[in-house]
Amino acid sequence: MGSEGANDDAGAAAAIDLLRSAAPVRTDGDHLLTTRTGLVLVDVVNGFCTVGAGNLAPVTPNKQIEKMVEEAGRLARVFCDRNWPVFAFLDTHYPDKPEPPFPPHCIIGSGEENFVPALEWLEDDPNVTIRRKDCIDGYLASFEKDGSNVFGDWVAKFQIQSVLVVGICTDYCVLDFASSTLAARNIGRVPPLEDVVIYSEGCATFDLPVEVAMNIKGALAHPQDLMHHMGLYMAKSRGAKIVDRIILE
Repeated sequence: MGSEGANDDAGAAAAIDLLRSAAPVRTDGDHLLTTRTGLVLVDVVNGFCTVGAGNLAPVTPNKQIEKMVEEAGRLARVFCDRNWPVFAFLDTHYPDKPEPPFPPHCIIGSGEENFVPALEWLEDDPNVTIRRKDCIDGYLASFEKDGSNVFGDWVAKFQIQSVLVVGICTDYCVLDFASSTLAARNIGRVPPLEDVVIYSEGCATFDLPVEVAMNIKGALAHPQDLMHHMGLYMAKSRGAKIVDRIILE
């Protein structure tokens, strides 16, 4: 049993290495933070990050998610200490409005929809704009009934030229937000935004091994390292910049 498990792990690692060599994500080098950079935090909430917090939370400690939370907190401190703008999306749903194909998650009032404990201080920081979103795509969730867009207004207010994006999940909410924002940039909807920059070390996704997914009706296997890579790859293909190191001005 032990040797079979080791062989399975080795096979999965080899498959991921093969994919990375066939579809590499070439980074755009270091990213220099300036006063024209805004930080975007995507769904660093209990329901996705805190062990045992809900249907979509990790069931055991997860190194990739823990690293993401650590980096998100570190960068948030940097921005807030310098009075630079931060925009935080918090996934928040009403119980009578499901989000198929996902099970109920981040229901308002459950606590899942709130910042992880390490980031709770952001709720009271004047540099932070919080948007509770009820769909995967944060850009779409920023539209108001009058057609205005809270995220677009934030970009315009602070004259942001680049947004630095961290959070979860790399291949869902981070990717969808980046893709929609880049599409909006391309048609002049979010001036003066020029670049969407995704910090790979500050992003994470969930892990659902194939042997577990097979026993869950309707579930798709979701190997964490592979899908994290694919999320970055797809964001890069949409025009996002991918960086793995942040430098202060």
